[in-house]
Amino acid sequence: MTTLARRPRRLRTTPAIRRLVAETRVHPAQLLLPVFIADGLSEARPIGSMPGVVQHTLDSVRAEAAAAVAAGIGGIVLFGVPEEDDKDATGSAGYAADGILNRAIAAVRAEVGDDLPIIADTCLDEFTDHGHCGVLDAAGRVDNDATVELYVRQAVSQAQAGAHFVSPSGMMDGQVAAIRAGLDVAGHAEVGILAYAVKYASAFYGPFREAVGSSLVGDRRTYQQDPANRREGRLEAALDELEGADLVMVKPASHYLDVLADVAAWSRVPVAAYQVSGEYAMIAAAAERGWIDRQAALTEAVTSIVRAGADIVLTYAALELAGWVK
Repeated sequence: MTTLARRPRRLRTTPAIRRLVAETRVHPAQLLLPVFIADGLSEARPIGSMPGVVQHTLDSVRAEAAAAVAAGIGGIVLFGVPEEDDKDATGSAGYAADGILNRAIAAVRAEVGDDLPIIADTCLDEFTDHGHCGVLDAAGRVDNDATVELYVRQAVSQAQAGAHFVSPSGMMDGQVAAIRAGLDVAGHAEVGILAYAVKYASAFYGPFREAVGSSLVGDRRTYQQDPANRREGRLEAALDELEGADLVMVKPASHYLDVLADVAAWSRVPVAAYQVSGEYAMIAAAAERGWIDRQAALTEAVTSIVRAGADIVLTYAALELAGWVK
């Protein structure tokens, strides 16, 4: 065998050499930690379908944010979980100043200030009694324009509570442009928009719906993307960028790496990807059963997402990964 044929093997000889020539590197600063804050809890409550993940109290989320700063991760993404009695047809608890999400934003901002970017989920699905991402018309369909008006109201309330970024995730047409205009008029031109630009109607959101106590009956296929469609992803991302998104996101991540690569190759703004609850839970559950190694599998999964082109990765394992990839 010629010495040239052995060249690839020589670069795999030791862990130090493999680290030296690695093409893709994951850094704690590019990781975002999604966190759930539930109203009415006296202590953090584990989420059964997401091993290692909990619903936080206002006190425990402050501690989690402090841990995120210490770990050097890039930011925290906050999701509010209201009490059932606070849900209604328009999701009003989602934009109320004293709603659980806005109280959580204020608590985290008080704890970490500008040391950790705070990203607020800007959507109504957790707060509506029907579980859809917006208000329904007389025929039971999501009313795009009426919903966008409420997203603007919600985004402004989140900016006032202390969010550095708002993150519209409902896949309503025109939502980014409307939110950008609403924030600017309200005096929050410095608040950025992380747009869920490419969000598929995926089967991998199941554990998330448990985490937020979703009231959804049916599905969201009329306004989220069809998993069969690839080119549509780049189109959606392009539209959101043109409307003023500061960052665009692909969701889910691991099962849509082709779409992620397409968006990353075209985008002129940073690209995020969300390792969603089902993608995380499959690894976590298999690791609990001893079938795979948790650290190795999560590290490999997130590395593949970065390798496909993500500048930023949302993952429930962000705090663990920050220690593993240093």
